[in-house]
Amino acid sequence: MLAWDWPLPAACRFWLLKGSPMSIRSRYYANLYKDSVSLMKVSAEVMAVPEILTASVVMASSTNIDNLAAADLGSFEVRPNDLIVVVSGSDAACDEALAKADDLLLEQDAAGHGDEGGGASQPITSLQMAVSRDQAHNLALVSVPGDYAAAEAMKALRLGMDVMVFSDNVPPDSELALKRYAQDHNLMVMGPDCGTAIINGVPLGFANVVRRGPIGVVGASGTGTQEVTVRIHQLGSGVSQALGTGGHDLAASIGGISMLHGLKALDEDPATKVIVLVSKPPAPGVATAVLAAAEAATKPVVTIFLGADPASITRKGVHGAAYLAQAADIAVVLAKGGTPERKALALGGETQGKLTELSRTMAPSQRYVRGIFSGGTFCFEAQLIHRAAGLPAFSNAPTAGNRKLEDAGKSVENTIIDMGDDEFTQGRPHPMIDPSLRDARISEEVADPTTAVVLFDVVLGYGAAADPTAGLVGVIGDAKAKALAEGRHVAFIGYVCGTDQDPQNRAANVSALEAAGVLVASSNAEAALWSATIVSDRSGGAK
Repeated sequence: MLAWDWPLPAACRFWLLKGSPMSIRSRYYANLYKDSVSLMKVSAEVMAVPEILTASVVMASSTNIDNLAAADLGSFEVRPNDLIVVVSGSDAACDEALAKADDLLLEQDAAGHGDEGGGASQPITSLQMAVSRDQAHNLALVSVPGDYAAAEAMKALRLGMDVMVFSDNVPPDSELALKRYAQDHNLMVMGPDCGTAIINGVPLGFANVVRRGPIGVVGASGTGTQEVTVRIHQLGSGVSQALGTGGHDLAASIGGISMLHGLKALDEDPATKVIVLVSKPPAPGVATAVLAAAEAATKPVVTIFLGADPASITRKGVHGAAYLAQAADIAVVLAKGGTPERKALALGGETQGKLTELSRTMAPSQRYVRGIFSGGTFCFEAQLIHRAAGLPAFSNAPTAGNRKLEDAGKSVENTIIDMGDDEFTQGRPHPMIDPSLRDARISEEVADPTTAVVLFDVVLGYGAAADPTAGLVGVIGDAKAKALAEGRHVAFIGYVCGTDQDPQNRAANVSALEAAGVLVASSNAEAALWSATIVSDRSGGAK
Protein backbone atom coordinates (compact mmCIF):
# COMPACT_ATOMS: atom_id res chain seq x y z
CA MET A 1 0.00 0.00 0.00
CA LEU A 2 1.56 3.28 -1.11
CA ALA A 3 0.67 6.95 -0.68
CA TRP A 4 1.68 9.96 -2.75
CA ASP A 5 1.27 13.71 -2.42
CA TRP A 6 0.47 15.57 -5.65
CA PRO A 7 1.20 19.33 -5.46
CA LEU A 8 -1.10 21.59 -7.43
CA PRO A 9 0.32 24.04 -9.98
CA ALA A 10 0.77 27.45 -8.39
CA ALA A 11 -1.99 28.94 -10.55
CA CYS A 12 -4.46 26.39 -9.16
CA ARG A 13 -3.55 26.78 -5.48
CA PHE A 14 -6.12 28.33 -3.16
CA TRP A 15 -6.70 28.54 0.57
CA LEU A 16 -9.00 26.70 2.93
CA LEU A 17 -9.98 27.42 6.50
CA LYS A 18 -7.29 29.17 8.55
CA GLY A 19 -5.19 29.70 5.45
CA SER A 20 -4.07 26.08 5.06
CA PRO A 21 -2.98 25.22 1.47
CA MET A 22 -4.84 22.54 -0.45
CA SER A 23 -3.14 19.19 -1.06
CA ILE A 24 -4.03 16.29 -3.31
CA ARG A 25 -3.14 12.90 -1.90
CA SER A 26 -3.76 9.40 -3.10
CA ARG A 27 -3.36 5.80 -2.11
CA TYR A 28 -3.78 2.57 -3.98
CA TYR A 29 -4.63 -0.94 -2.81
CA ALA A 30 -3.24 -3.77 -4.91
CA ASN A 31 -5.70 -6.47 -5.98
CA LEU A 32 -8.57 -5.14 -3.88
CA TYR A 33 -11.88 -5.24 -5.74
CA LYS A 34 -15.06 -3.50 -4.56
CA ASP A 35 -18.28 -3.03 -6.50
CA SER A 36 -19.37 0.46 -7.52
CA VAL A 37 -22.14 0.77 -4.91
CA SER A 38 -19.67 -0.02 -2.10
CA LEU A 39 -17.18 2.46 -3.54
CA MET A 40 -19.78 5.24 -3.73
CA LYS A 41 -20.67 4.70 -0.08
CA VAL A 42 -17.01 4.84 0.96
CA SER A 43 -16.61 8.02 -1.12
CA ALA A 44 -19.56 9.59 0.68
CA GLU A 45 -18.09 8.88 4.11
CA VAL A 46 -14.66 10.16 3.10
CA MET A 47 -16.24 13.32 1.64
CA ALA A 48 -17.88 13.94 5.02
CA VAL A 49 -14.45 14.60 6.60
CA PRO A 50 -14.27 18.36 7.36
CA GLU A 51 -12.16 20.40 4.90
CA ILE A 52 -12.19 17.66 2.25
CA LEU A 53 -13.09 19.17 -1.13
CA THR A 54 -12.92 16.10 -3.37
CA ALA A 55 -12.87 12.37 -2.73
CA SER A 56 -12.70 9.71 -5.41
CA VAL A 57 -12.69 6.01 -4.54
CA VAL A 58 -12.56 3.96 -7.76
CA MET A 59 -11.27 0.82 -9.38
CA ALA A 60 -8.23 1.46 -11.59
CA SER A 61 -9.93 0.91 -14.93
CA SER A 62 -8.53 2.83 -17.89
CA THR A 63 -11.65 5.02 -17.96
CA ASN A 64 -11.33 5.91 -14.28
CA ILE A 65 -7.60 6.62 -14.68
CA ASP A 66 -8.40 8.99 -17.58
CA ASN A 67 -11.16 10.68 -15.54
CA LEU A 68 -8.81 11.29 -12.61
CA ALA A 69 -6.21 12.79 -14.93
CA ALA A 70 -8.84 14.99 -16.62
CA ALA A 71 -9.89 16.25 -13.18
CA ASP A 72 -6.24 17.12 -12.35
CA LEU A 73 -6.22 14.56 -9.56
CA GLY A 74 -3.02 12.84 -10.66
CA SER A 75 -1.73 10.15 -13.02
CA PHE A 76 -1.34 6.55 -11.93
CA GLU A 77 0.59 3.49 -13.08
CA VAL A 78 -1.51 0.73 -11.58
CA ARG A 79 -3.39 -2.37 -12.72
CA PRO A 80 -7.13 -2.67 -13.37
CA ASN A 81 -7.58 -4.90 -10.30
CA ASP A 82 -6.16 -2.21 -8.03
CA LEU A 83 -8.29 0.29 -6.11
CA ILE A 84 -7.44 4.01 -5.94
CA VAL A 85 -8.38 6.62 -3.34
CA VAL A 86 -7.74 10.29 -4.15
CA VAL A 87 -8.63 13.17 -1.84
CA SER A 88 -8.05 16.92 -1.89
CA GLY A 89 -8.22 19.37 0.99
CA SER A 90 -6.08 20.60 3.84
CA ASP A 91 -3.11 18.46 4.86
CA ALA A 92 -4.75 17.37 8.10
CA ALA A 93 -8.03 16.60 6.37
CA CYS A 94 -6.30 14.50 3.73
CA ASP A 95 -4.54 12.48 6.42
CA GLU A 96 -7.82 11.88 8.20
CA ALA A 97 -9.68 11.04 4.98
CA LEU A 98 -7.10 8.49 3.82
CA ALA A 99 -7.11 6.87 7.25
CA LYS A 100 -10.91 6.69 7.14
CA ALA A 101 -10.84 5.14 3.67
CA ASP A 102 -8.28 2.63 4.91
CA ASP A 103 -10.51 1.61 7.81
CA LEU A 104 -13.64 1.32 5.68
CA LEU A 105 -12.09 -0.62 2.83
CA LEU A 106 -10.14 -3.05 4.96
CA GLU A 107 -13.14 -3.53 7.27
CA GLN A 108 -15.25 -4.46 4.23
CA ASP A 109 -12.52 -6.79 3.00
CA ALA A 110 -12.34 -8.57 6.36
CA ALA A 111 -16.12 -8.92 6.47
CA GLY A 112 -16.13 -10.46 3.01
CA HIS A 113 -13.58 -13.13 3.99
CA GLY A 114 -14.91 -14.02 7.40
CA ASP A 115 -14.85 -17.43 9.06
CA GLU A 116 -18.19 -19.04 8.36
CA GLY A 117 -19.41 -21.95 10.46
CA GLY A 118 -16.19 -22.17 12.43
CA GLY A 119 -14.02 -23.07 9.42
CA ALA A 120 -12.33 -21.16 6.66
CA SER A 121 -14.24 -21.13 3.38
CA GLN A 122 -12.69 -20.37 0.03
CA PRO A 123 -14.17 -17.05 -1.14
CA ILE A 124 -16.25 -17.07 -4.31
CA THR A 125 -14.19 -15.28 -6.94
CA SER A 126 -16.16 -16.00 -10.12
CA LEU A 127 -19.69 -16.52 -11.40
CA GLN A 128 -18.73 -20.07 -12.34
CA MET A 129 -17.79 -20.81 -8.72
CA ALA A 130 -21.09 -19.36 -7.47
CA VAL A 131 -23.14 -21.51 -9.83
CA SER A 132 -21.10 -24.64 -9.10
CA ARG A 133 -21.81 -24.22 -5.39
CA ASP A 134 -25.53 -23.63 -5.88
CA GLN A 135 -27.24 -24.54 -9.14
CA ALA A 136 -30.31 -22.53 -8.08
CA HIS A 137 -28.57 -19.22 -8.84
CA ASN A 138 -30.45 -17.64 -11.75
CA LEU A 139 -29.69 -13.90 -11.48
CA ALA A 140 -26.34 -12.08 -11.52
CA LEU A 141 -25.88 -8.43 -10.55
CA VAL A 142 -22.89 -6.94 -12.34
CA SER A 143 -21.37 -3.86 -10.72
CA VAL A 144 -17.85 -3.46 -12.09
CA PRO A 145 -16.20 -0.68 -14.12
CA GLY A 146 -17.91 -0.31 -17.49
CA ASP A 147 -14.78 -1.47 -19.34
CA TYR A 148 -15.34 -4.98 -17.95
CA ALA A 149 -19.09 -5.13 -17.37
CA ALA A 150 -20.07 -6.60 -20.75
CA ALA A 151 -17.61 -9.49 -20.40
CA GLU A 152 -18.89 -10.37 -16.92
CA ALA A 153 -22.52 -10.07 -18.04
CA MET A 154 -21.89 -12.41 -20.97
CA LYS A 155 -20.32 -14.95 -18.60
CA ALA A 156 -23.51 -14.88 -16.54
CA LEU A 157 -25.72 -15.27 -19.61
CA ARG A 158 -23.68 -18.26 -20.82
CA LEU A 159 -24.26 -19.84 -17.39
CA GLY A 160 -28.01 -19.48 -17.98
CA MET A 161 -28.60 -16.53 -15.64
CA ASP A 162 -30.59 -13.35 -16.12
CA VAL A 163 -28.40 -10.30 -15.53
CA MET A 164 -28.78 -6.88 -13.93
CA VAL A 165 -25.96 -4.61 -15.13
CA PHE A 166 -25.66 -1.74 -12.64
CA SER A 167 -22.48 -0.54 -14.39
CA ASP A 168 -22.63 2.32 -16.87
CA ASN A 169 -20.30 3.37 -19.69
CA VAL A 170 -20.87 0.12 -21.58
CA PRO A 171 -20.55 0.65 -25.36
CA PRO A 172 -23.84 0.42 -27.31
CA ASP A 173 -22.56 -2.39 -29.50
CA SER A 174 -21.73 -4.43 -26.39
CA GLU A 175 -25.20 -3.76 -24.96
CA LEU A 176 -26.78 -4.93 -28.20
CA ALA A 177 -24.67 -8.09 -28.28
CA LEU A 178 -25.66 -8.94 -24.70
CA LYS A 179 -29.34 -8.36 -25.34
CA ARG A 180 -29.41 -10.31 -28.58
CA TYR A 181 -27.78 -13.27 -26.85
CA ALA A 182 -30.30 -13.00 -24.01
CA GLN A 183 -33.16 -12.75 -26.51
CA ASP A 184 -31.99 -15.94 -28.27
CA HIS A 185 -31.82 -17.82 -24.95
CA ASN A 186 -35.01 -16.52 -23.29
CA LEU A 187 -33.04 -14.49 -20.74
CA MET A 188 -33.23 -10.84 -19.71
CA VAL A 189 -30.51 -8.21 -19.43
CA MET A 190 -31.53 -5.38 -17.11
CA GLY A 191 -29.19 -2.56 -18.05
CA PRO A 192 -26.49 -1.45 -18.59
CA ASP A 193 -26.89 1.52 -16.26
CA CYS A 194 -29.86 -0.16 -14.57
CA GLY A 195 -30.04 1.40 -11.13
CA THR A 196 -33.37 0.06 -9.86
CA ALA A 197 -35.16 -3.28 -9.69
CA ILE A 198 -37.33 -5.22 -7.24
CA ILE A 199 -37.10 -8.97 -7.79
CA ASN A 200 -39.34 -11.27 -5.75
CA GLY A 201 -39.72 -8.51 -3.17
CA VAL A 202 -35.97 -7.83 -2.87
CA PRO A 203 -34.88 -4.23 -3.71
CA LEU A 204 -31.76 -4.09 -5.91
CA GLY A 205 -29.64 -0.99 -6.52
CA PHE A 206 -31.50 2.21 -5.64
CA ALA A 207 -34.91 0.83 -4.75
CA ASN A 208 -37.57 1.16 -2.08
CA VAL A 209 -39.27 -1.21 0.31
CA VAL A 210 -42.76 -1.84 -1.02
CA ARG A 211 -45.31 -4.56 -0.31
CA ARG A 212 -45.81 -7.42 -2.72
CA GLY A 213 -48.91 -7.19 -4.86
CA PRO A 214 -50.54 -7.54 -8.26
CA ILE A 215 -48.80 -4.78 -10.27
CA GLY A 216 -45.68 -5.46 -12.32
CA VAL A 217 -43.42 -2.67 -13.62
CA VAL A 218 -40.92 -2.56 -16.48
CA GLY A 219 -38.92 0.65 -16.34
CA ALA A 220 -36.26 2.28 -18.51
CA SER A 221 -35.93 4.92 -15.81
CA GLY A 222 -34.61 4.30 -12.30
CA THR A 223 -36.27 7.12 -10.37
CA GLY A 224 -39.34 6.83 -12.62
CA THR A 225 -39.68 3.22 -11.49
CA GLN A 226 -39.14 4.29 -7.89
CA GLU A 227 -41.89 6.91 -8.10
CA VAL A 228 -44.38 4.44 -9.60
CA THR A 229 -43.62 1.66 -7.11
CA VAL A 230 -43.75 3.85 -3.99
CA ARG A 231 -46.99 5.45 -5.16
CA ILE A 232 -48.53 1.99 -5.68
CA HIS A 233 -47.49 1.12 -2.13
CA GLN A 234 -48.86 4.38 -0.70
CA LEU A 235 -52.22 3.70 -2.38
CA GLY A 236 -52.49 0.36 -0.59
CA SER A 237 -51.56 -1.98 -3.42
CA GLY A 238 -48.27 -3.75 -4.12
CA VAL A 239 -45.66 -4.77 -6.66
CA SER A 240 -45.12 -8.26 -8.06
CA GLN A 241 -41.85 -7.43 -9.84
CA ALA A 242 -40.09 -4.24 -10.98
CA LEU A 243 -37.78 -4.97 -13.89
CA GLY A 244 -35.28 -2.39 -15.11
CA THR A 245 -34.08 -2.15 -18.69
CA GLY A 246 -31.38 0.54 -18.58
CA GLY A 247 -31.77 3.98 -20.08
CA HIS A 248 -30.66 3.05 -23.62
CA ASP A 249 -32.95 0.07 -24.19
CA LEU A 250 -35.61 2.02 -26.09
CA ALA A 251 -33.11 3.67 -28.43
CA ALA A 252 -33.46 2.71 -32.08
CA SER A 253 -30.10 0.90 -31.98
CA ILE A 254 -31.27 -1.48 -29.22
CA GLY A 255 -34.93 -1.78 -30.17
CA GLY A 256 -36.50 -2.18 -26.72
CA ILE A 257 -35.32 -5.80 -26.42
CA SER A 258 -35.40 -5.83 -22.61
CA MET A 259 -38.69 -3.94 -22.27
CA LEU A 260 -40.37 -6.34 -24.69
CA HIS A 261 -38.96 -9.32 -22.78
CA GLY A 262 -40.07 -7.86 -19.44
CA LEU A 263 -43.56 -7.18 -20.76
CA LYS A 264 -43.86 -10.77 -21.98
CA ALA A 265 -42.53 -12.17 -18.69
CA LEU A 266 -45.02 -10.20 -16.62
CA ASP A 267 -47.86 -11.12 -18.97
CA GLU A 268 -47.03 -14.77 -18.27
CA ASP A 269 -46.59 -14.26 -14.51
CA PRO A 270 -49.64 -15.55 -12.56
CA ALA A 271 -48.96 -13.10 -9.69
CA THR A 272 -49.13 -10.04 -11.99
CA LYS A 273 -52.57 -8.65 -12.85
CA VAL A 274 -51.61 -5.23 -14.25
CA ILE A 275 -48.43 -4.11 -16.02
CA VAL A 276 -46.88 -0.61 -16.02
CA LEU A 277 -44.30 0.48 -18.63
CA VAL A 278 -42.14 3.49 -17.69
CA SER A 279 -39.80 5.40 -19.99
CA LYS A 280 -38.66 8.73 -21.27
CA PRO A 281 -39.65 9.14 -24.95
CA PRO A 282 -38.59 6.02 -26.93
CA ALA A 283 -37.41 6.12 -30.52
CA PRO A 284 -40.57 6.27 -32.70
CA GLY A 285 -40.15 2.80 -34.18
CA VAL A 286 -39.46 1.29 -30.78
CA ALA A 287 -42.52 3.01 -29.29
CA THR A 288 -44.65 1.48 -32.04
CA ALA A 289 -43.29 -2.01 -31.34
CA VAL A 290 -43.74 -1.69 -27.57
CA LEU A 291 -47.31 -0.39 -27.88
CA ALA A 292 -48.19 -3.21 -30.29
CA ALA A 293 -46.87 -5.76 -27.80
CA ALA A 294 -48.77 -4.05 -24.98
CA GLU A 295 -51.99 -4.16 -26.99
CA ALA A 296 -51.46 -7.88 -27.62
CA ALA A 297 -50.97 -8.61 -23.90
CA THR A 298 -53.63 -10.55 -22.01
CA LYS A 299 -53.52 -8.11 -19.07
CA PRO A 300 -54.19 -4.38 -18.75
CA VAL A 301 -51.09 -2.28 -19.47
CA VAL A 302 -50.46 1.28 -18.27
CA THR A 303 -47.90 3.20 -20.31
CA ILE A 304 -46.06 6.36 -19.33
CA PHE A 305 -43.75 7.73 -22.02
CA LEU A 306 -42.88 11.04 -20.38
CA GLY A 307 -43.77 13.92 -22.66
CA ALA A 308 -46.05 11.90 -24.93
CA ASP A 309 -49.73 12.82 -25.23
CA PRO A 310 -51.54 10.06 -23.28
CA ALA A 311 -54.17 9.81 -26.02
CA SER A 312 -51.47 9.00 -28.56
CA ILE A 313 -50.28 5.95 -26.61
CA THR A 314 -53.71 4.64 -25.62
CA ARG A 315 -54.86 1.44 -27.32
CA LYS A 316 -57.33 -1.32 -26.56
CA GLY A 317 -56.21 -2.58 -23.16
CA VAL A 318 -53.44 0.03 -23.02
CA HIS A 319 -53.94 3.08 -20.79
CA GLY A 320 -51.73 6.11 -21.48
CA ALA A 321 -50.65 8.26 -18.52
CA ALA A 322 -49.42 11.84 -18.55
CA TYR A 323 -47.15 11.75 -15.52
CA LEU A 324 -45.52 9.18 -13.24
CA ALA A 325 -47.93 9.37 -10.30
CA GLN A 326 -50.90 9.13 -12.67
CA ALA A 327 -49.51 5.87 -14.09
CA ALA A 328 -49.51 4.39 -10.58
CA ASP A 329 -53.00 5.74 -9.86
CA ILE A 330 -54.43 4.13 -13.01
CA ALA A 331 -52.68 0.82 -12.29
CA VAL A 332 -54.09 0.61 -8.76
CA VAL A 333 -57.65 1.23 -10.00
CA LEU A 334 -57.23 -1.44 -12.67
CA ALA A 335 -55.82 -3.92 -10.15
CA LYS A 336 -58.99 -3.46 -8.08
CA GLY A 337 -61.15 -4.16 -11.13
CA GLY A 338 -62.24 -0.55 -11.55
CA THR A 339 -62.45 1.79 -14.52
CA PRO A 340 -59.72 4.44 -14.28
CA GLU A 341 -60.12 8.13 -15.04
CA ARG A 342 -57.21 10.09 -16.43
CA LYS A 343 -57.50 13.22 -14.33
CA ALA A 344 -55.58 16.30 -15.39
CA LEU A 345 -52.94 17.61 -13.01
CA ALA A 346 -54.67 20.47 -11.23
CA LEU A 347 -54.63 22.59 -8.08
CA GLY A 348 -57.37 22.66 -5.48
CA GLY A 349 -58.76 26.07 -4.62
CA GLU A 350 -57.20 26.12 -1.15
CA THR A 351 -53.75 25.20 -2.49
CA GLN A 352 -54.03 27.81 -5.23
CA GLY A 353 -54.80 30.44 -2.62
CA LYS A 354 -51.83 29.49 -0.43
CA LEU A 355 -49.42 29.58 -3.36
CA THR A 356 -50.72 32.95 -4.56
CA GLU A 357 -50.45 34.35 -1.06
CA LEU A 358 -46.85 33.10 -0.84
CA SER A 359 -46.05 34.68 -4.20
CA ARG A 360 -47.35 38.04 -2.99
CA THR A 361 -44.78 38.11 -0.16
CA MET A 362 -41.84 38.01 -2.57
CA ALA A 363 -39.62 40.88 -3.65
CA PRO A 364 -39.97 42.29 -7.20
CA SER A 365 -36.67 40.71 -8.26
CA GLN A 366 -37.86 37.16 -7.52
CA ARG A 367 -39.08 35.58 -10.77
CA TYR A 368 -37.43 32.23 -11.36
CA VAL A 369 -37.46 28.57 -10.33
CA ARG A 370 -34.27 26.76 -9.47
CA GLY A 371 -34.88 23.01 -9.64
CA ILE A 372 -32.14 20.91 -8.01
CA PHE A 373 -32.72 17.20 -8.60
CA SER A 374 -30.87 14.00 -7.77
CA GLY A 375 -33.25 11.93 -9.91
CA GLY A 376 -32.84 12.40 -13.67
CA THR A 377 -36.42 11.44 -14.47
CA PHE A 378 -37.74 13.81 -11.82
CA CYS A 379 -35.73 16.61 -13.46
CA PHE A 380 -37.18 15.59 -16.84
CA GLU A 381 -40.78 15.54 -15.59
CA ALA A 382 -40.39 18.88 -13.78
CA GLN A 383 -39.16 20.51 -16.99
CA LEU A 384 -42.16 19.15 -18.90
CA ILE A 385 -44.63 20.51 -16.37
CA HIS A 386 -43.04 23.96 -16.26
CA ARG A 387 -42.89 24.14 -20.04
CA ALA A 388 -46.57 23.14 -20.27
CA ALA A 389 -47.26 26.15 -18.05
CA GLY A 390 -45.41 28.41 -20.50
CA LEU A 391 -42.16 28.39 -18.53
CA PRO A 392 -39.16 27.21 -20.57
CA ALA A 393 -36.04 26.43 -18.59
CA PHE A 394 -32.33 25.95 -18.92
CA SER A 395 -30.91 22.56 -17.93
CA ASN A 396 -27.81 20.38 -18.16
CA ALA A 397 -30.24 17.70 -19.44
CA PRO A 398 -32.86 19.72 -21.34
CA THR A 399 -36.13 18.31 -22.62
CA ALA A 400 -37.29 19.16 -26.13
CA GLY A 401 -37.63 22.93 -26.52
CA ASN A 402 -35.56 23.79 -23.45
CA ARG A 403 -32.05 25.17 -23.61
CA LYS A 404 -28.72 23.67 -22.58
CA LEU A 405 -26.87 25.40 -19.76
CA GLU A 406 -23.49 26.65 -20.92
CA ASP A 407 -22.14 26.15 -17.40
CA ALA A 408 -23.94 23.53 -15.30
CA GLY A 409 -22.57 25.19 -12.18
CA LYS A 410 -24.33 28.50 -12.85
CA SER A 411 -28.11 28.88 -13.17
CA VAL A 412 -29.71 31.19 -15.74
CA GLU A 413 -33.31 32.44 -15.38
CA ASN A 414 -35.51 29.34 -14.90
CA THR A 415 -33.05 26.49 -14.37
CA ILE A 416 -33.84 22.84 -13.61
CA ILE A 417 -30.80 20.57 -13.28
CA ASP A 418 -30.01 16.89 -12.79
CA MET A 419 -27.22 16.69 -10.24
CA GLY A 420 -26.96 12.95 -10.79
CA ASP A 421 -25.59 13.56 -14.28
CA ASP A 422 -21.99 12.58 -15.04
CA GLU A 423 -20.67 16.15 -14.96
CA PHE A 424 -21.58 16.37 -11.25
CA THR A 425 -20.72 12.80 -10.20
CA GLN A 426 -17.31 12.39 -11.82
CA GLY A 427 -15.00 11.83 -8.87
CA ARG A 428 -17.87 12.15 -6.40
CA PRO A 429 -20.67 9.92 -5.08
CA HIS A 430 -24.13 10.26 -6.58
CA PRO A 431 -26.24 12.88 -4.71
CA MET A 432 -28.64 10.14 -3.59
CA ILE A 433 -25.71 8.71 -1.61
CA ASP A 434 -24.04 11.98 -0.62
CA PRO A 435 -26.44 14.95 -0.85
CA SER A 436 -23.89 17.53 0.31
CA LEU A 437 -23.26 18.89 -3.19
CA ARG A 438 -27.01 19.27 -3.74
CA ASP A 439 -27.37 21.02 -0.38
CA ALA A 440 -24.58 23.46 -1.26
CA ARG A 441 -26.22 24.22 -4.62
CA ILE A 442 -29.55 24.94 -2.92
CA SER A 443 -27.80 27.41 -0.61
CA GLU A 444 -26.26 29.16 -3.63
CA GLU A 445 -29.61 29.42 -5.40
CA VAL A 446 -31.33 30.98 -2.39
CA ALA A 447 -28.62 33.63 -2.29
CA ASP A 448 -29.55 34.70 -5.84
CA PRO A 449 -32.00 37.64 -5.55
CA THR A 450 -33.90 36.44 -8.64
CA THR A 451 -34.84 33.06 -7.14
CA ALA A 452 -38.52 32.71 -6.25
CA VAL A 453 -38.76 28.92 -5.85
CA VAL A 454 -36.27 26.21 -4.95
CA LEU A 455 -37.69 22.89 -6.15
CA PHE A 456 -36.00 19.61 -5.14
CA ASP A 457 -36.39 15.89 -4.60
CA VAL A 458 -35.30 13.62 -1.75
CA VAL A 459 -34.94 9.96 -2.71
CA LEU A 460 -35.09 7.31 0.00
CA GLY A 461 -34.53 3.56 -0.08
CA TYR A 462 -31.66 1.11 -0.27
CA GLY A 463 -28.48 2.66 -1.63
CA ALA A 464 -29.56 6.19 -0.65
CA ALA A 465 -28.09 8.31 2.16
CA ALA A 466 -28.97 7.10 5.65
CA ASP A 467 -30.26 10.55 6.65
CA PRO A 468 -30.79 12.53 3.45
CA THR A 469 -32.42 15.58 5.05
CA ALA A 470 -30.12 16.06 8.06
CA GLY A 471 -27.83 18.56 6.35
CA LEU A 472 -30.55 19.94 4.11
CA VAL A 473 -32.73 21.15 6.98
CA GLY A 474 -29.88 23.23 8.37
CA VAL A 475 -29.01 24.59 4.92
CA ILE A 476 -32.62 25.66 4.36
CA GLY A 477 -32.81 27.34 7.77
CA ASP A 478 -29.61 29.33 7.23
CA ALA A 479 -30.49 30.27 3.65
CA LYS A 480 -34.00 31.39 4.61
CA ALA A 481 -32.67 33.57 7.40
CA LYS A 482 -30.18 35.30 5.09
CA ALA A 483 -32.83 35.85 2.42
CA LEU A 484 -35.27 37.29 4.96
CA ALA A 485 -32.58 39.65 6.21
CA GLU A 486 -32.39 40.94 2.63
CA GLY A 487 -36.18 41.32 2.38
CA ARG A 488 -36.83 38.16 0.34
CA HIS A 489 -39.16 35.20 0.92
CA VAL A 490 -38.10 32.10 -1.03
CA ALA A 491 -40.52 29.20 -1.50
CA PHE A 492 -39.06 25.74 -0.87
CA ILE A 493 -41.00 22.94 -2.56
CA GLY A 494 -39.96 19.32 -2.24
CA TYR A 495 -40.99 15.76 -2.97
CA VAL A 496 -39.86 12.77 -0.90
CA CYS A 497 -39.76 9.56 -2.96
CA GLY A 498 -40.03 6.67 -0.54
CA THR A 499 -42.18 4.66 1.85
CA ASP A 500 -42.48 4.42 5.61
CA GLN A 501 -40.90 0.96 5.36
CA ASP A 502 -37.69 2.34 3.86
CA PRO A 503 -34.65 2.44 6.14
CA GLN A 504 -34.91 6.26 6.28
CA ASN A 505 -38.71 6.35 6.89
CA ARG A 506 -40.62 8.72 4.63
CA ALA A 507 -42.88 10.17 7.34
CA ALA A 508 -39.91 11.24 9.45
CA ASN A 509 -38.24 13.00 6.51
CA VAL A 510 -41.46 14.72 5.45
CA SER A 511 -41.99 15.97 9.01
CA ALA A 512 -38.44 17.32 9.20
CA LEU A 513 -38.82 19.22 5.94
CA GLU A 514 -42.23 20.62 6.83
CA ALA A 515 -40.88 21.80 10.18
CA ALA A 516 -38.21 23.70 8.22
CA GLY A 517 -40.94 25.44 6.18
CA VAL A 518 -40.80 23.27 3.05
CA LEU A 519 -44.00 22.63 1.10
CA VAL A 520 -43.89 18.84 0.60
CA ALA A 521 -45.95 17.48 -2.28
CA SER A 522 -47.37 13.99 -2.66
CA SER A 523 -45.70 13.44 -6.05
CA ASN A 524 -42.97 14.92 -8.19
CA ALA A 525 -45.56 16.18 -10.67
CA GLU A 526 -47.54 17.93 -7.95
CA ALA A 527 -44.38 19.61 -6.63
CA ALA A 528 -43.55 20.84 -10.14
CA LEU A 529 -47.10 22.15 -10.59
CA TRP A 530 -46.89 24.10 -7.33
CA SER A 531 -43.59 25.60 -8.46
CA ALA A 532 -44.95 26.50 -11.91
CA THR A 533 -47.97 28.17 -10.30
CA ILE A 534 -45.80 30.50 -8.22
CA VAL A 535 -43.35 31.28 -11.01
CA SER A 536 -46.18 31.97 -13.46
CA ASP A 537 -47.66 34.42 -10.96
CA ARG A 538 -44.26 36.07 -10.46
CA SER A 539 -43.82 36.35 -14.24
CA GLY A 540 -47.25 37.86 -14.80
CA GLY A 541 -48.72 34.61 -16.16
CA ALA A 542 -47.52 32.00 -18.61
CA LYS A 543 -45.95 33.33 -21.78
